[in-house]
Amino acid sequence: MKKLLSGIFAIIIVCMALAAGSARLAKSQGATGGNVLNFANWGDYIDPALIKKFEKETGYHVNQETFDSNEAMYTKIKQGGTHYDLTVPSEYMVEKMANDHLLVPLDKSKLTGMNNFGKDFMNQPFDPGNKYSIPYFWGTLGIIYNDKYIKPGAIQHWDDLWSKKYRGQIMLIDSARDIMGMSLVSLGKSMNTTDTPTLAAAKAKLDTLSPNVKAVVADEIKMYMGNNEAPLAVDWSGEAADMMYENSHLHYIVPTEGSNLWFDNFVIPKTAEHYKAIYAFLNFMSNPKNAAQNTDYVGYSTPNNAARKLLPKSTREDKSFYPTESTMKRLEVYKDLAPTVVGKYNDYFLEFKMFRH
Repeated sequence: MKKLLSGIFAIIIVCMALAAGSARLAKSQGATGGNVLNFANWGDYIDPALIKKFEKETGYHVNQETFDSNEAMYTKIKQGGTHYDLTVPSEYMVEKMANDHLLVPLDKSKLTGMNNFGKDFMNQPFDPGNKYSIPYFWGTLGIIYNDKYIKPGAIQHWDDLWSKKYRGQIMLIDSARDIMGMSLVSLGKSMNTTDTPTLAAAKAKLDTLSPNVKAVVADEIKMYMGNNEAPLAVDWSGEAADMMYENSHLHYIVPTEGSNLWFDNFVIPKTAEHYKAIYAFLNFMSNPKNAAQNTDYVGYSTPNNAARKLLPKSTREDKSFYPTESTMKRLEVYKDLAPTVVGKYNDYFLEFKMFRH
């Protein structure tokens, strides 16, 4: 009987140890109880002061984990093992996650401030009726130029980049959809085309740009442009804002013939657990004052029109970051294309990069 009791006692101890280990594991992944918000976000994509303010006002603790691509975030949520309450996918990924049943519909009755968002940023094709998403930031793809080397007004259109006078002077963002998309627009085609001959034509035109390309990189563009080491770059508007803050000789334009209009959005993944914290945070971030503060910190454009009114006049009327209505109508939001089509974009872009060498 003693041996039996000893065996039972040993089993209980092992179970308790396993439970404690599981609790520690859950805590390491962000699940620490009811008064938390587990937030998966892009790196440096929210003002830390706002996190502290939210925690102080509400009593919730924010556990923030960062990711560097939509695909990385998607994979973690799909595979399970995470406890994310909120995350911030781009438009095409919202569509993909919804189609794959990875999102929880928003309870609109618990949301305040939804009327603050502009009509251009709501009811988009990737999420009709905003069933799953609330716009967080938006931006464009465009051209940055340095007025020490290039006269203002000399660059207006994508085709200007193909001029022989810019040989070896252009930095390109390392992004297949964006650079193939730039070439497609220059041909008068959609950035969402699925037609193989059209994609081949865009790639062929891109190859003719190769002599003008100094490098195809990512974050390094900021260093090159900030240090006046390159006159031209193709990059996203928020990155351009960072560069312009560091170097007053830099300017950003969105070609009027068209470009990409992208959205990053708050969504509730199926892993969510802390719904009171979720809606408290969404309402906090929709507050115009908080959204304006966040916009000033991050540098991207806000979809919150009430927040935009609180920004300095020079910012809210800057057509580089808040384009005219006519330009907005020519911008395209990326669609969630079939994997085979995405593969073609990636393959052509890889061939272009290899062709350069």
